[in-house]
Parts: sequence; structure tokens; C-alpha cells
Amino acid sequence: MNKSWDKEYKNMWNERYMDNDFVYGKEPNLFFKEWLQKFEPGYLLMPADGEARNGVFAAQLGWEVTSFDLSEEGKLKALELAKENKVTIDYIVGDLEELQFNKESFDAIGLIYAHFAAEKKSILHKKLNDYLKPGGLIIFEAFSKAHLTYNEFDPKVGGPKDINMLFSTAEIAADFENYEILLLEEKEILLEEGKYHIGKGSVIRFVGRKK
Repeated sequence: MNKSWDKEYKNMWNERYMDNDFVYGKEPNLFFKEWLQKFEPGYLLMPADGEARNGVFAAQLGWEVTSFDLSEEGKLKALELAKENKVTIDYIVGDLEELQFNKESFDAIGLIYAHFAAEKKSILHKKLNDYLKPGGLIIFEAFSKAHLTYNEFDPKVGGPKDINMLFSTAEIAADFENYEILLLEEKEILLEEGKYHIGKGSVIRFVGRKK
């Protein structure tokens, strides 16, 4: 992926998060909320956390949250949301390719609609794996390859328009092969998250525990 595409992608997210509204709402993703509450709080990494609706929710449960995203505008909204909810999160603006965290330093990683460039996504998943402690958890929800049809029918449901940025259960099983699978499924769901995730879509859901 060339640098001009990276810059264009970053600009797109900055423009989106300049909106006065929280563009995916202030409430956490329902799947993330359901699963995170099952586990004892610890250190949580939230890649592509945007306006931090999920990171802030986790902090309210007592997790020590490190969020990151490409967007400076996302960070401003995230810190506003954290203040509103009387919690703190450590929010970094940066690209996962360039960021470095200590090996095996997180108890959980939340990957909620963290869609990476097609040729990078498996590489970045492997990199994230290194940051997770043995016994640590991945909670993942993102659009499936089948979602492209849903997006074409109703663009309000959102999601990448490049099928190679979307996921299959086979890809996730391969990327996280050293995990006990607690859940791995492709599912049609109804999304109601702000103004960019509205309507019926197809997602991959995965919860795994690192062996």
C-alpha cells in the first residue's frame, strides 16, 4: 500500500470525525459490550478506536484502556467522551504498522470494525497477537465478505467497498490459529450505530483465548 493511499485514508477519517455528532454514536458496540462484561478487567488495547465509544465503555468497567487510531479528530472526540463519562483512557494517534507496544502486555484486544488494507490485515493481526498475554482475549466484530452485497443494496449500513478488506471465518481462524475459539461465526445483524452503521449487514464475530 502506497503512502499516498495511507494519507488519503487518514484524511477520510479526520473529515468524518470532524462532524459535531459522534458518527457511530456514544454507546459501545453490542457484541463487544456483551463479551467484555464476561471477563475480569485488566489491560485492554483498542486498535482503530475512533471516537472511543468502546474504549470509554471498557474504562467504565475498570479496564486500563490504551486506544489508538489514525485520526487526530477522533482523539479529540474520544477525550471529550471520556471526560463526559468521568474516566480516562490512554489515546495514541498513530498507525499500527509504526506503533510499538511491549510484548505480551495486554489482557485483551478489542477489534471492532478494525478494517485494514487488504495486504496488511493478516500481518497486523499477527503483530497484535504478539502484544497479547497467553490466556488473553480477542473480541472481534467486522464486516464479512458477504457484506458487500448489503452495502450495495443500502449504503447507510457502511463498511469498506473493497471485498479484500472484508473478512471470512477462514481468514480469522488462520490469523489467530494459536487461539482457543470461544466463538467464530458469520451472522446477519441489524446495526444501529450512529449515522454510518444503520441497517442490515453481514459480520464475522470471533472471541478467542490465546494459548
